[in-house]
Amino acid sequence: MRQSKIFIPTLKEVPNDAVVPSHVFMLRAGMMRPLGAGIYSFLPLGYRVAKKVMEIIRQEMDAIGGQEFHLPALNPREIWEETGRVEAFGDILFSVKNRDYVLAPTHEEIITYHARKVVRSYKEMPQIWYQIQTKFRNEPRPKSGVLRGRQFTMKDAYSLDSSWEGLDKSYALHDQAYRKIFTRCGLKFFVVGASSGAMGGSGSEEFMVNAQAGEDTVAHCEHCGYAANVEVATSRTPVVTRHPQSKANELIHTPNTKSIDELIAFLNIKEEECAKSRVYIIDEKPVLVLMSGNDEVNETKLQKALSSEPRPAHPEELAEITGADAGSIGPVGFKGRIIADLCLKEGNNLYSGANKNDYHIGGIDLKRDAEGIEYFDLRTVTSGEGCPSCGKEMQVFTAIELGHIFKLGTKYSDAMGATFLDEDGTEKPIIMGSYGIGVERVMACYIEQHHDERGIIWNKALAPFHIHLLGLNMKKEPVIKASEELYTKLTAAGYDVLFDDREAQAGFKFNDADLLGMPVQVIVGEKKLAEGKVEVKLRATGEREDVSLTELEAYIQKVLR
Repeated sequence: MRQSKIFIPTLKEVPNDAVVPSHVFMLRAGMMRPLGAGIYSFLPLGYRVAKKVMEIIRQEMDAIGGQEFHLPALNPREIWEETGRVEAFGDILFSVKNRDYVLAPTHEEIITYHARKVVRSYKEMPQIWYQIQTKFRNEPRPKSGVLRGRQFTMKDAYSLDSSWEGLDKSYALHDQAYRKIFTRCGLKFFVVGASSGAMGGSGSEEFMVNAQAGEDTVAHCEHCGYAANVEVATSRTPVVTRHPQSKANELIHTPNTKSIDELIAFLNIKEEECAKSRVYIIDEKPVLVLMSGNDEVNETKLQKALSSEPRPAHPEELAEITGADAGSIGPVGFKGRIIADLCLKEGNNLYSGANKNDYHIGGIDLKRDAEGIEYFDLRTVTSGEGCPSCGKEMQVFTAIELGHIFKLGTKYSDAMGATFLDEDGTEKPIIMGSYGIGVERVMACYIEQHHDERGIIWNKALAPFHIHLLGLNMKKEPVIKASEELYTKLTAAGYDVLFDDREAQAGFKFNDADLLGMPVQVIVGEKKLAEGKVEVKLRATGEREDVSLTELEAYIQKVLR
């Protein structure tokens, strides 16, 4: 492709709204342009990369028996109402004006709709159906370019099985395929246990990359490889020690003492002697949640423990429910359900709010003073805590989700009546799995991991072009002739070649070449041509070498291999 003909509108300056590297370089390299908040048009260079990602995905999905579909993005609303996910997605779900249709953020319902129409017998399974399709989610705060947008391309796959053992096999096949896809794309990734969230089901894993631009937070142990989203992560945290004898309750005046740190300083006590109280509303009823010291409530874990979505009580509700404001609330005398983190299970001689403003109670024994208390893992892990697998120190950091795989089970088939006849003639619900990869996220994550201050550094697998052929001083006949011959020869040899045939200064061409980031730059100039050579630069290392014209093709073959 001649650079004078292809539309690559590069930018020198960084756009004001672009902060993360992938957003900056995708705009500067002319890969895409914004159309609206969270909506991007992909230009020729960017779409070439997207197609390469999609082709790798197709190859690996086909290799595990996947069959490609193309499902409508416009879905009848009534199908989504069958599973209750119109309410579950809430405002994130785009609805069209007449309210009879929605724009699909994913396609579990539509796959289940088709499965219940055609899958009748266990003999027709297993099935793996997938598509690469546009999705829509009304993100309230789209940001970071394509990492969080309102329209995006996703490979979503679905497995249909007649047994739970079959689901395990389908899940394992997708796990293997995903590892191959991300490895072929040149990504450094890790796999974490995750919450199923609005997707539902019995288990899920996320494929993640470590990045400051990430909106997920994960705990990772580099010693044994343990990794989990903080929504489900655990750690070896010391439990609160039980003292041999429980003290009597003591009402203590604690003026202007609201936080745990203020209480510790005021009473000269240790953090682990404090039980922090928060009130949540679940099904219009209050629930008191107790945490040890400054531990934070993990609301995903809390939702799982309560089997429903809680909300924090409003300030005006606290006085009505407990008789006190935040910072003075505690378990003694609380009328309602009380749950606590597992760290507090043996706790006694604790301090917590007295349900009276400016007062706390000491000597609390949860076994004695909080009748019917329930214990769950509710805390959010932090860096430096012990790994649950090996005990070594873990780190907590932000990461980007590349892909997510779910064991859906019968959540959707039960809701929508998708059944089959088993070998013994019994009617049973189809057992399902769901598996997603964000195409644009693969592109963006690659750039997050492979760039320098000058631009993108593509590998052979994803590069828009393998070779960037730079003709210096294209007014000179020897340069024109040699460049044209090399362009024809390298293209005929099967390489994707971007030929910079523009009449521009050498420095301008070099800057553009580094910004666009093709793996190999072949530089044609008068001085080297006089010696029968061209200069070859490897973008990844910056290594330069003079190579004779007769040996150029063999040299490129070697470095691209």
